[in-house]
Amino acid sequence: MAQPSFVPIADSEKVRPSIPAPIPTKARAGRVGELRSPTVAQGNAIGQTGPDQGFALTLAHRMAPRFHLVDGEHRHDAELGVALLASKRAALFGRAPSIYDLEVAAGLFGFLGDAPEDLVAHRKALFSGIGHDYVIQRELVDSVPVEALEVSAADVQDPAEWRMRLGV
Repeated sequence: MAQPSFVPIADSEKVRPSIPAPIPTKARAGRVGELRSPTVAQGNAIGQTGPDQGFALTLAHRMAPRFHLVDGEHRHDAELGVALLASKRAALFGRAPSIYDLEVAAGLFGFLGDAPEDLVAHRKALFSGIGHDYVIQRELVDSVPVEALEVSAADVQDPAEWRMRLGV
């Protein structure tokens, strides 16, 4: 409540003026991941920027016990490949990855159920050694068309439908 003007106030209790912080003369992108130009580069082997894409690895690790793997497939490779595809899908929508992005990515390659043999052979070739080679990671992500990633999680329950779109 304001104090009446006729009530005396001690000098130590008076409100002092503050000194505003100076306005920066030039703002700079100082971190590695910040964009430095108004346009974003696009194309193969460039990737898709999005917020908190590393969270897809956590979600993939939690989802990994549900994966149906065959002999010769490694859980680590499947986790990473699905996380990469989920990150791309989430970035297409301008948001962080969610469990639905991982379900779409895993469903496209038949990791969440019994997949046909030709799809298993195709994913085995794409996902083999992906955890140890950045070039293979980029090839996997670039091999999946954007249209395939834009579908809902319910639409990829039947992996046989997506074999043609994935080039199998």
